[in-house]
Amino acid sequence: MCSAYSEGMPENLAARLRAIAQELADAGVSDPLVDAELLVGHVLGLRRGEVQAAVVRGDSIQESDAVQLAALVARRAAREPLQHLTGKAAFRHLELAVGPGVFVPRPETETVVQFAIDALLENAAPAPVAIDLGTGSGAIALAMATEVPHARVFAVERSADAHAWAARNMAGVPNLALVHGDLATAFEELRGTVDVVISNPPYVPDDAIPRDPEVRLHDPAQALYGGADGLDVVRVISGRAQELLHAGGLLVLEHGELQGEQIRSILESDGWRAPATHEDLTRRDRATTALRG
Repeated sequence: MCSAYSEGMPENLAARLRAIAQELADAGVSDPLVDAELLVGHVLGLRRGEVQAAVVRGDSIQESDAVQLAALVARRAAREPLQHLTGKAAFRHLELAVGPGVFVPRPETETVVQFAIDALLENAAPAPVAIDLGTGSGAIALAMATEVPHARVFAVERSADAHAWAARNMAGVPNLALVHGDLATAFEELRGTVDVVISNPPYVPDDAIPRDPEVRLHDPAQALYGGADGLDVVRVISGRAQELLHAGGLLVLEHGELQGEQIRSILESDGWRAPATHEDLTRRDRATTALRG
């Protein structure tokens, strides 16, 4: 556990931060110092850079804050996701509300959504249309709607818990509409008119249990697992996106690093044109795009 402190006395923040980082490292947390700084910032109401500055100044932490912090550190050491503890997740320029019942957006998805954003920005229509199938927290849909404000963006989510988080995040965004429903049947009124369909579907094979406790124990199963080969939902999306997109419209799919070839084969069999797989910033295959014939 974190080092003890004298009752009623402030403690040196740098010492407390070092103790927290060590506790998290011992628990197997991948970026213990980053998480320690973010937890301290959450309790003290500071940005991460401000925490680092406070450490350099030799600031202290008050007992009441140290007690609150210790409770959060214990939960993080038990591998509860950091984002569940702070209640927020960063995604591109956004800060999203997240918690139990919704998939925590990942940094690699930030590169996937760029394909959709670029297509919308390059579209000559005055109000290009995009759909996010299985929006979860709303990260992808919000990125499109806020970075391409002249676009009309639609999102669907089946899970009641995830839909509630998405609705909270999307509140007040005028060019974004959220539906609680099934991605296989949603937006029938938009059939044949859509410019971009994007999805980060569940793509983990049913027997490929994730190693990280944060994922295995806390991400909702229906946002992770996609059948025996992980691609059941991808097959559904391939068919549904054919119905929604107009000729030449773009499909963007996020997937696991070993699934690109199989997804391209599925898309080719379904009549998609120019399926191509793209790497993320770590040089791992992460997204496949295709054009509706």
